[in-house]
Amino acid sequence: MNTVQKRSRRKLDNTLTAYLFLSPWLIGFILFSGLPILASFFISLTDWNLIQAPKLIGLKNYITMLSAGSGFLNSLKVTLLYTGFSVVVTVVWALFTALLLNMKTKLNGVFQFFYFIPAVIPTVSLAFAFQIIFNQHTGILNYLLAFIGIKSQPNWLFDIQRVLPSVVFVSIYTYAAGQMMLIFKAGLADVPSELYEAAEIDGAGFFQKFLHITLPSISPVLLFNTVTACIGSLNNSFSLIFPLTNGGPNDATNVLSLSIYNNAFGNYRMGYASALSVVLFLIAAALALLQFYFSKKWVYYETE
Repeated sequence: MNTVQKRSRRKLDNTLTAYLFLSPWLIGFILFSGLPILASFFISLTDWNLIQAPKLIGLKNYITMLSAGSGFLNSLKVTLLYTGFSVVVTVVWALFTALLLNMKTKLNGVFQFFYFIPAVIPTVSLAFAFQIIFNQHTGILNYLLAFIGIKSQPNWLFDIQRVLPSVVFVSIYTYAAGQMMLIFKAGLADVPSELYEAAEIDGAGFFQKFLHITLPSISPVLLFNTVTACIGSLNNSFSLIFPLTNGGPNDATNVLSLSIYNNAFGNYRMGYASALSVVLFLIAAALALLQFYFSKKWVYYETE
């Protein structure tokens, strides 16, 4: 066996070894994500109430979705608003806390623990806790506002104007924000300290170093966190909004994931719910592709 054959054999062995280690994830993805996604596409073309056999109806579910009175356009608007604001708020908050933790302090480990501990609380428990905090008459938030002289007592979760900002605020305490914080902290630790030292010699201030050194250096991490936060906000909004507001008041927080649940298991319209799921999947894919496309202008990768 000559040298070229040995290299080819070694490369083949390495490739097979890599796929062997990836096989548990690949099998799990195919069984629990890939096949259900394909099944959703098929079920969206049917009329199925979980009792009778599915009846093929073509694109009727999609036509119904776009008709007046279906509530789809309102759910789409609420979903995009919630996703946009929650992604911005959680990413900025995670980066801010990561910057604080990146500072060399004696109690850094203690601060990191308290910053991250809300993220490990189950989302349902978190939602019920904030139901109490936001309560109009007995909630601690209105109590603190009254303590500092603000006498009005907003009904945070039952006011159409205030409910969406309130839900977005709660999202900074979810697991996604804590996870992003740790990823940002790891990215900040990899920024070469020599760059900061050189900038200080040139007289650069904190914000100049942040804009011209920190952000470009962690831009791949920022892209990763933004994409995952966007997809997570679209898919995981149900676990926060369902126990917190159940889509109210007056459908002001009725995101697509909640509408899918209500149609599937409340009205037993599995075909229509699957059509909504397909739309949600396409929205997530489109937003991810757009972010990757525009990232070419602001994400900087290290090149040898």
